[in-house]
Amino acid sequence: MTGTSTSRPDVPTGDENEPAGDEGESTGDGGRSTHPRGPQQLPRTVSALVFLRDQGVFVIWGLLIVVFAFIGRPYFFTVTNAVLVANAAAITAIFAAGVGIGVMTGSLDLSLPGTAAVASCVCGRLLTHGSPTWLSLLAGLACGVVVGLLNGLIVLRGFNPVIVTIGAFSVLSGLAAVIADGDNFPGLSQLKFMGTHHYFATGDFTGIPGPVFIVAAVYIVGYLFLTRTRGGLRVMAVGANAEAVRRAGINSGAYRVLGFVVSGTLAALGGLVSTATVTQAGPSADPSIIFSSLTAVSLTGIVLSGGRGSLPRILVGSLILATISNGLIIRGVQPYWSTVCTGALLIGSLFLERAVQNGVASRLMDANLSAHQK
Repeated sequence: MTGTSTSRPDVPTGDENEPAGDEGESTGDGGRSTHPRGPQQLPRTVSALVFLRDQGVFVIWGLLIVVFAFIGRPYFFTVTNAVLVANAAAITAIFAAGVGIGVMTGSLDLSLPGTAAVASCVCGRLLTHGSPTWLSLLAGLACGVVVGLLNGLIVLRGFNPVIVTIGAFSVLSGLAAVIADGDNFPGLSQLKFMGTHHYFATGDFTGIPGPVFIVAAVYIVGYLFLTRTRGGLRVMAVGANAEAVRRAGINSGAYRVLGFVVSGTLAALGGLVSTATVTQAGPSADPSIIFSSLTAVSLTGIVLSGGRGSLPRILVGSLILATISNGLIIRGVQPYWSTVCTGALLIGSLFLERAVQNGVASRLMDANLSAHQK
């Protein structure tokens, strides 16, 4: 497409459905207009439901903080504990960003744990053989790019992305074991700067861990890419309606592959941060990564069919999971209850999304019928 417009092809911009003038169209009988004067206002219930869908995750997080600040005092509502929550959410947030961007393009990538394992093992093997740290990290990230590219190209051949990425997960898990010879790479102290090292420590303040800064960089860059660049807007448009994008003269396939590449790169980064946190690389691909990431994404109201999403809300979704786990631990609740809560949140978020969609559609239909009857 030669123009500069990057708006989603299937979503009105807000002005397209408004009348051209304020006077409406005369029917000739008493000067009555067949169109309302000025833009129609959405029913309040619809606006409330849309607000719940788009901003509800912030409300939930705020309520959780208030509740745990009360029942977990004096330990929960402190700067030190806030840093602990942010650090606990970091790895989930990185993987959730990869899942979220994949979902926004209309393709759920389930190979992320395998990609993370391969990136970790490649980096660990290079480090233990004396390679420079920067080269080992770049090699690990490159694994994510290659995996994402291959997944995207295979999906473009018409295969189901879920089946393709499940198969890739299995292949990558085995490949990680081959690279590591079935063993681990311990003692990777070269990666402490992005894992266990704390920055800006002063007095009683223990500092901010490296993963928190990495998450901040990922989400700032990702937000600017999706909202301020032509490529990011087109990625979202492909998730909304790939056929409409193609008819507009845009190579929708290229942007769908780009979504897989970004998702794979973030998975590799998540694997490297996990490695840095424990200073050890291993071939085990933990499927719970997908579970936690999907929950964080689902809490934000993102439709799994693609075309809509927000990275800031995904970050808050990850913080919600970490806040629940942290608050329960402070209260002395057994850790496995955190897993129960995570699963309940995932199912509940799906029901809420369905209820909001049905509620908005029903009320808009009622509003249209009322307008036609006047």
